[in-house]
Amino acid sequence: MTYTTLISAATLHQQLNNANWIIVDCRFSLADTEAGAKAYRHGHIPNARYAHLDKDLSSAITDFTGRHPLPNFALLAKKLGDWGISNNSQVVAYDDAGGAFAGRLWWLLRCMGHDKVAVLDGGIKHWQKQGLAVTTTLPAVKPATFRPYMNDGAWLNALQVQNSMAKKSICLIDARTPERYRGEQEPIDPVAGHIPGALNRAFQLNLDSNGLFLSAERLREQFKRLIGASAPEQVVHYCGSGVTACHNLLAMEHAGLTGSKLYAGSWSEWIRNKNRAVAKG
Repeated sequence: MTYTTLISAATLHQQLNNANWIIVDCRFSLADTEAGAKAYRHGHIPNARYAHLDKDLSSAITDFTGRHPLPNFALLAKKLGDWGISNNSQVVAYDDAGGAFAGRLWWLLRCMGHDKVAVLDGGIKHWQKQGLAVTTTLPAVKPATFRPYMNDGAWLNALQVQNSMAKKSICLIDARTPERYRGEQEPIDPVAGHIPGALNRAFQLNLDSNGLFLSAERLREQFKRLIGASAPEQVVHYCGSGVTACHNLLAMEHAGLTGSKLYAGSWSEWIRNKNRAVAKG
């Protein structure tokens, strides 16, 4: 059985000693960039490796990029191999934020042609609530070779978003909270607001009160209502820096609405160019 969107704690627990399954801890905090690595050292799911959002899953910021530019994929492929991930591995990513950061690794692997990757539903919080063990023991990693088969069509750049919005050929969805989307508050970026014409669906809406994803049926119904006549392939997701937008992409894939894309640079890149329009309200 291959898992390509979500996986339950019970299923992962059954496969903990399966050498072909590689678990990756993606915990991260924008407020304290070393908090995730510290949390990992204090206790993680057995056999998990740690992936750092800034150092492993993004490249360095430049004057023209957003806050989490796409990684150098050749470097990432080497890291994946170093973590023991081969093209045959079933990868499971988790965090403690409802999948907000684990979704980034899920999406990156899919861009590299690796569909056997799933996000742990409910993350480490739900894992522990189920009474399942965590450990401070570091995994014994057997390096592997990971060969990427890139799908460059999985994301758009700013110019493609601008042109596609002008032609009305895409349906753009902003994954940030409604207050940030409307420009009423902006705790992170220097400019508030959203890309003109974008719809809003905060990624938190994909989860129930226990931090688990809503059923595929409910997600399908909600996204269909949001995108209207647009086909899933016309949908493009963005957020502050191209990380939490992957959560909406994951939710759509889980709901069977396949083929949506990411505006990788997202809002923090969009506002780097003063000539790009900004909307509020």
